[in-house]
Amino acid sequence: MNIIFMGTPDFAVPCLKVLHADGHNILAVFTQPDKPVGRRQILTPPPVKQTAQALGLRVLQPVTLRDGGAEREIRALRPDLIAVVAYGKILPPSILSIPAYGCINVHASLLPKFRGASPIQSAILCGERKTGVTTMRMDAGMDTGDILLCEETAVGDTETAGELFDRLAPMGAALLQRTIADLRAGKLAPKKQDEAQATYCKMLDKSLSPIDFTRPAAEVHHQILGLSPWPCAKTQVQGKGLKVLRSTLSDLSGTTPGELVSAREHMAVTCGDGRCVEFLEVCPDGKKRMSAQDYLRGAKIPEGTILGS
Repeated sequence: MNIIFMGTPDFAVPCLKVLHADGHNILAVFTQPDKPVGRRQILTPPPVKQTAQALGLRVLQPVTLRDGGAEREIRALRPDLIAVVAYGKILPPSILSIPAYGCINVHASLLPKFRGASPIQSAILCGERKTGVTTMRMDAGMDTGDILLCEETAVGDTETAGELFDRLAPMGAALLQRTIADLRAGKLAPKKQDEAQATYCKMLDKSLSPIDFTRPAAEVHHQILGLSPWPCAKTQVQGKGLKVLRSTLSDLSGTTPGELVSAREHMAVTCGDGRCVEFLEVCPDGKKRMSAQDYLRGAKIPEGTILGS
């Protein structure tokens, strides 16, 4: 099948690789422009571009899809299908209508839940016990197209967004593979999304990072897991910043939100409902990530310390 692939981050890489391995004719790979990365702001190509170049594929990086240039390019390529995976740009109707088999998107949630930019993190932030990947036939809306196939998976009790990301990416690739096979065989039965069940999620930023220990322990726990590895949940300990990268719910309890009730074998902090959240992995400002136990051994923080102040 003649396919144009559109994608940008690591999540899209397994999908590109599986299409290439299956022998499809990948006409071109569309990805976002290179961006400055890190403290030194080094111009860096996105992961999909790096993979496409390693595979010897043509790469296009239009700044916009709405000036007519990308549309003319795509029409000239005459794709049978456009596969879109975390591309980061909305495809206008004029492009959606070009391929004979339409445009298929791989989305990292069980649609219609968590439409939008941060479905993996949002599933954990909301305390979902299961999530998954969905393929859909794209339309002009934001992740509103007809569902083609879904694959579910349980969310682990202490699974971070980064770990879930690593599990869902190959699941998405396998689901795209199945979807294209079923499409060619005429086996797909597209299903309308239930708008009454739809939820949306937005891009993450550092404004979500500060931990509010007056919230229930379960909410704090999900914040920590959902924001790991970026932008990370963060608190203050004796005036110094501390990122919290992994946690679990503790059997311990306390009375004052933010109070460190255990600073020996465990680092347990009281939350607003009296339950404690236990930090498992942390990263003090200016240092590498470490276990909470190693942090306590070096920092020697007394029990009763109030975090966040």
